[in-house]
Amino acid sequence: MGERTGLNKGLVFHEKCLSHETGNHPEKKERLVAIMDFLEKKGLLAGLKRVKARRASVDELAINHARNYVSTVKSFCEKGRGHLDPDTVVSEKSYEAAQWAVGGVLEAIDGASKGIYSSVFCVVRPPGHHALRNKAMGFCLFNNVAIGAKYAKEKGMERVLIVDWDAHHGNGTQEAFYLDSSVFYFSTHQWPLYPGTGSAQEEGEGPGKGYTLNCPMPPESGDEDFFKVYDRDFLPRARDFDPKLILISAGYDGHRMDPLSSLKLTTQGFAELTFRISDLSRQTHAPVVVVLEGGYNLSALAESVAATIEVLP
Repeated sequence: MGERTGLNKGLVFHEKCLSHETGNHPEKKERLVAIMDFLEKKGLLAGLKRVKARRASVDELAINHARNYVSTVKSFCEKGRGHLDPDTVVSEKSYEAAQWAVGGVLEAIDGASKGIYSSVFCVVRPPGHHALRNKAMGFCLFNNVAIGAKYAKEKGMERVLIVDWDAHHGNGTQEAFYLDSSVFYFSTHQWPLYPGTGSAQEEGEGPGKGYTLNCPMPPESGDEDFFKVYDRDFLPRARDFDPKLILISAGYDGHRMDPLSSLKLTTQGFAELTFRISDLSRQTHAPVVVVLEGGYNLSALAESVAATIEVLP
């Protein structure tokens, strides 16, 4: 990996991610519009280096997904509006939007691996952490973070840490690395809640045992509850793991204003969680790539993304 400059924070955004039309669905294009508008209003865009997104290839999607599943998603979307699963709405351009979301994450990882960026925030959609190898779930088509982690390992970043603070457990990401000791997956999520996975007993299997850490949080958990879990349970193990790359599945549906969970995180709470990960990044010299997942109250989402970006390394 190249020497880190420590000077550049990056941002991934491409208008193609807006072409995933979902109608009056919670996961809608207005989420990205609200984020970008707020970043501009706050004056943050000027300080971020824009990372040029690209369209991921089928071969890149197949790093984590079955090729017949990839072709099924493509052909299904080309037929127009429909449901890939009961929660996941797609339209004619959704497959292409998902390719651009993945490609943007891969470009961020490329820049981070070369030491160009100390951190990158990827304002992309559709989200990814529920997507399984051969199945769409929970608004997700392709698993942006899982593909990114496997891609990073191919690029020589031999230990990848994934932090998932979405209110819903990232079952797809966990499945991708459940037997893998080179990827440490950590998740805090409301319990019980969709998709019903992520108990504390799920720790990985075989060579991956001990490299999955689930910390299910009861409804009404707030900032201090999350800080305690990060400081006591997660950070000591993360430092011992000594990652070469940190990926964050950044869902903001745990915000107290969000309609899809009963968690009580605040905007400042997300900033404090990011600060802890930024401190870990400085200790381990591992760049941070943040990938948008959930978050459905537009103002809370935009403010929380800005708060995250402000304290990234």
